[in-house]
Amino acid sequence: MNQNMEQQSVNAIRILAADAVQKANSGHPGLPLGAAAMAYELWAHHMSHNPANPQWANRDRFILSGGHGSTLLYSLLHLFGYGLTVEDLANFRQADSLTPGHPEYGHTAGVEATTGPLGAGMGMAVGMAMAEAHLASVFNKPDYPVVDHYTYVLGGDGCMMEGISSEAFSLAGTLGLGKLIVLYDSNQISIEGSTEIAFTENVEKRMEAFGFQTLTVEDGNDTIEIGKAIQEAKEEKTRPSFITVKTKIGYGCPGKQGKASAHGEPLGAENVAALKENLGWESMDPFYVPQAVYENYKSLGEQGKEKEDQWNQLFEDYEKAYPEMKALWDQYHDKDIAKKAYDDEAYWAYEDKPQATRNLSGVMINRLKERIPGFIGGAADLAPSTKTYMKDEGDFSKSDYSGKNLHFGVRELAMSAIANGLALHGGLRPFVSTFFVFSDYTKPMARLAALMKLPVTYVFTHDSIGVGEDGPTHEPIEQLAMLRSMPNFNVFRPADATETAAAWYYAATATDAPTALVLTRQNLPQLSGSGKEALKGGYILEDSEKEVPDAILIASGSEVFLAAEAKKMLAAEGIDVRVVSMPSMDVFEQQSEAYRESVLPKDVRRRVAVEALSDFGWGKYVGLDGAYVTMQGFGASAPAGLLFKKFGFTPEHVAETVKGIL
Repeated sequence: MNQNMEQQSVNAIRILAADAVQKANSGHPGLPLGAAAMAYELWAHHMSHNPANPQWANRDRFILSGGHGSTLLYSLLHLFGYGLTVEDLANFRQADSLTPGHPEYGHTAGVEATTGPLGAGMGMAVGMAMAEAHLASVFNKPDYPVVDHYTYVLGGDGCMMEGISSEAFSLAGTLGLGKLIVLYDSNQISIEGSTEIAFTENVEKRMEAFGFQTLTVEDGNDTIEIGKAIQEAKEEKTRPSFITVKTKIGYGCPGKQGKASAHGEPLGAENVAALKENLGWESMDPFYVPQAVYENYKSLGEQGKEKEDQWNQLFEDYEKAYPEMKALWDQYHDKDIAKKAYDDEAYWAYEDKPQATRNLSGVMINRLKERIPGFIGGAADLAPSTKTYMKDEGDFSKSDYSGKNLHFGVRELAMSAIANGLALHGGLRPFVSTFFVFSDYTKPMARLAALMKLPVTYVFTHDSIGVGEDGPTHEPIEQLAMLRSMPNFNVFRPADATETAAAWYYAATATDAPTALVLTRQNLPQLSGSGKEALKGGYILEDSEKEVPDAILIASGSEVFLAAEAKKMLAAEGIDVRVVSMPSMDVFEQQSEAYRESVLPKDVRRRVAVEALSDFGWGKYVGLDGAYVTMQGFGASAPAGLLFKKFGFTPEHVAETVKGIL
């Protein structure tokens, strides 16, 4: 291909990006203008991808971690023929368009991850690379590399400033993820100005310390040198690679190039015209691209189709040579495989003795790993405490990627991003775990999981003041309300073995939402009234003998037993109450109005919520005539039993609270 066509193809990305931002009068043109050459070189000459099938299993993954530069990605998707039209580009940032302000997974074909929070894409890329390494270790056979692809992620100075990137890359280096390649758009500009004001570290030295191969391209427009660096990165098999590409933000626009103002505002009509003139563009019309450039991109896209065709033939031969592996492949990719557990008595069996729900969760994890081949996960250095270690499944490490137990180290934020990457890759069902109070560290990436509708499971243990002697720094209070407030995020706080099994069943069969399990450190008794109705989020554990109860006690987790004991005390005084277990408000709200009314009838206005956490969120169930037995402060350091008494979590106090509203 002649050099002029290459340059025009690069400039087409710039022109479309600038026009889209200008048309919307909103957006970030700086990154697309500066990074266009490296993006083109990668997509045109190094990535295996097929525009005709964005879901090809063995495609290379590309994540734009600097999601604000979304028009870079949208321009690539349009030019390569992923289905985005000129009209879609012209509707950038408009209502119901396929080109929202930041890339959204599941919304636009070819977008591998929802990005925007800087650094998030870096963590998710590590997860994708881990998924590739694990699946390759499971499925590849001599002469049949059916899982063999790279993960590329592009981000800038902001991504490298965010702590999540350091967390994730530290682990990536430790694991020697040789098929992870990071492209660093180094333009030394952030919103407030030069990076000299807040970011002067030697990034390459940091990445080298993490265990990365580091490469540098001095001229961000030199596609030949960029190509050489990418090829060198692909040839390094034992380390991930970090390629610094020195660019100029807003490249090509005389009035904006190299300036902070190029970052997050339209160039302006005059500057867009100056950009086109400076780049030698043959038309000033918005969104104009020469037909020859389109033909070039079409040719490149067809090469991707040929690569998939070759892989399809390879996989067909693999299936004939290893039919048992094809059967296992299908099981790994079966999103409904866990549903068989519903009618499996062995799955629901439990010992009738007091147990902590974290221990019961550990039992369920080890039952599920026998039923879900792609079950994979671990903890932020807490598996012995969160009970999340799978027996006989091995440890995922640099020397053995086949292990299914993941050791994230003390890196909760990166752990959650990596879980997103594992889920996004496909073929795996990930879970992660830490103490519940540290869910604060996981929240930003859990929110992205909810946005992307990823069935990631979060195991949060040590769920209340029951943590005891560790004191208020480790006693979660407001975290449950925080997670419950998140859209498309289901939270279970089970009360016993059956509810824990139900919570795990719900999480393992979810297809379009993440699930959190909030679990106790202390032992809880098994409840005779609990059952699979827990899958409805809330249900009647013990009913009153009256047609209309005198009051309703609503509780979750460790406090359900307190409510049941309080019912006995009240009955001795002639007060007849209903006890409702509410393991999941989120799931209860998804039930029919008729079912919710049957559990919490509107004409019973005397209600008491019992939960050893914040009362925030309980108001919709308790109402103006109800009361709360909940936490109002941060807890204290003392044995758990003493703390429950100190803060009023006793059957006696619950009973007195009921009498106080009658």
